[in-house]
Amino acid sequence: MTPFPRALAIAALTLATACGGRDRPAGSGAESTAVNVATDSAAAPTGPTRVEGFQGPESARYDPELDVWYVSNVNGSPADRDNNGFISRLKGDGTMDSLKFIAAGAPGVTLNGPKGLTLQGDTLWVADIDAARAFNRRTGAPVATVDLKGKAKFLNDAATGPDGIYLTDTGVEAGAGGMKHVGPDRVFRIGAGRKATVALESDSLMGPNGIAWDAAHGRFIIVPFMGTVVRAWTPGGKTIASLGATAGQLDGVEVLDSTRLLITSWADSSLFVLQNGSEVPVSGGLPSPADIGIDTKRRRVAIPLLMENRVEFRALPAPGAATR
Repeated sequence: MTPFPRALAIAALTLATACGGRDRPAGSGAESTAVNVATDSAAAPTGPTRVEGFQGPESARYDPELDVWYVSNVNGSPADRDNNGFISRLKGDGTMDSLKFIAAGAPGVTLNGPKGLTLQGDTLWVADIDAARAFNRRTGAPVATVDLKGKAKFLNDAATGPDGIYLTDTGVEAGAGGMKHVGPDRVFRIGAGRKATVALESDSLMGPNGIAWDAAHGRFIIVPFMGTVVRAWTPGGKTIASLGATAGQLDGVEVLDSTRLLITSWADSSLFVLQNGSEVPVSGGLPSPADIGIDTKRRRVAIPLLMENRVEFRALPAPGAATR
């Protein structure tokens, strides 16, 4: 496996340390596997369970219509405007289709530190430090850039809501001592006419990282990297509800159903279900687990391991398996 870029490793570890969470570096005993939740027996392996060869894979997004995966690759420091990031495309079963489906340097393409991905119609949106980039999901051709320079510090994840694209801003920036959380903690919205506005700003977001739309309840789920509490927020509302405390250093989040959330944590290198305020382990031994995506057809979850240059696939937890 190609060694992970040292700059990204240093930046990621510095950020994790600055967050004050239970940082446990990859390779430590904290990676022991803990599988306490039954997985779906119908989700038998239909492809590889491990795909390597990426360069800082940060986010995975499944496209059910085209039956493909998109994976963002930071390829360097996550905060550097170095224009060398790229988006990979995998076949639906997880096998590689195109390592550099969309690559910085191609005509009209800028990708500095691509992270969160979301789909809106035929458009693939990418959170890229201080810009939101849009590409045609079929061809990879650039469609638009929404520049947030001077407004956003560290766009991290993206989700499609009923009235636009929402992006978390973790509120960190690179300094002499590495990545530091300086705030503000925000969620931006890109609405009609591709106009970007601040949809939410609150210290309680604690370095917002993953975001997912919860259609059953008409709200967004937001998970923090600096804090431990998973929160829910209804667009336009002022209340940010707590859904439960966790080990912290949270990254990816997906909504499984009306009561269960699937979340990754760097604190204990895990994938877990949050249900009724309780954290129930699904899988451990996942160092630097980033922004997950789910395939409900094969009932699999893709887990990018940012500092390991690979994506792991696991069966989704069986319906009702996480009930306590």
